[in-house]
Amino acid sequence: MTTVHDAAARGRISPLGLLFLGVASVGWGLNFPIMKHLLTEWPPLSSRGLAGIVGAVALALIALSRGQTLTVPRGLWSRLILVSLLTIGGWVAFMGLALLWLRASDAAVLGISIPLWVALVAWPVLGERLSPTRAAALLIALGGITVLIGGGGFDASLDKLPGILCALAGAVCVAFGTVLTKHFPLALPPLSLAAWQIGLGCIPVAIAGLVFEDLPLLSLSATGWASMVYMTLIQFCVCYVCWFAALERLPAATASIGTLLVPVVGVLASAAMLHEPLGLRELIALAVTLGSVALALRS
Repeated sequence: MTTVHDAAARGRISPLGLLFLGVASVGWGLNFPIMKHLLTEWPPLSSRGLAGIVGAVALALIALSRGQTLTVPRGLWSRLILVSLLTIGGWVAFMGLALLWLRASDAAVLGISIPLWVALVAWPVLGERLSPTRAAALLIALGGITVLIGGGGFDASLDKLPGILCALAGAVCVAFGTVLTKHFPLALPPLSLAAWQIGLGCIPVAIAGLVFEDLPLLSLSATGWASMVYMTLIQFCVCYVCWFAALERLPAATASIGTLLVPVVGVLASAAMLHEPLGLRELIALAVTLGSVALALRS
């Protein structure tokens, strides 16, 4: 009997896999304007850190219900903690801080540059040479970032610079975590691994938020609570479950290219939900960045 794994291995495209991929990509894309709105009511570190911890617990329960073990081999703990702090902790913290200076659409465009930094980091860490195609893709991406920085004049560019640096720092952290995972594989079931990584990565972020930020729980609006629920249940649970379900049914390359839908949804949703401008500059930056990532993935 043919399994979904066999179909994925032969490169067949599963309609159900595409559906799962679409749900994950749309869910992650919508999270950018939702995060941006939540920052008007709750500070970034505590909101994202606490949402991640609750989401990790929910993912762990889902993993257990599917028969996946949560037991971590003793020799795996140091690698798991390091990768979790980079891949999840760095992304959650830096992207949350980036939204203090950036529009949600700008953050979505910068966030999708992760595959380019993976290619760059893999050069010194794994010895994977930076091919001319990937080098060209990196230069094209830098051009898209330049378009984002240059909009609105010199003063506006300086105002956005801290946010751009934070967003890029988050993407680079994910790149390092991804490369280290490839160098030191983490032998855990997918959902269990996601639960541990999200939990371990978000705990220090939440602690930093509790120490350095004020939590206006009593003043959080109904929309604010709805945003927290979305970040917790949809971003960290539904999207991850759908992502791993898509990976079981689709070739890895198809799934990777499918995630290019995330910034598109992020930019369009930010324009619709937050009334952020969607002009020629934003479209050029989006198109250039998407093109560079697609080029890097194809190489």
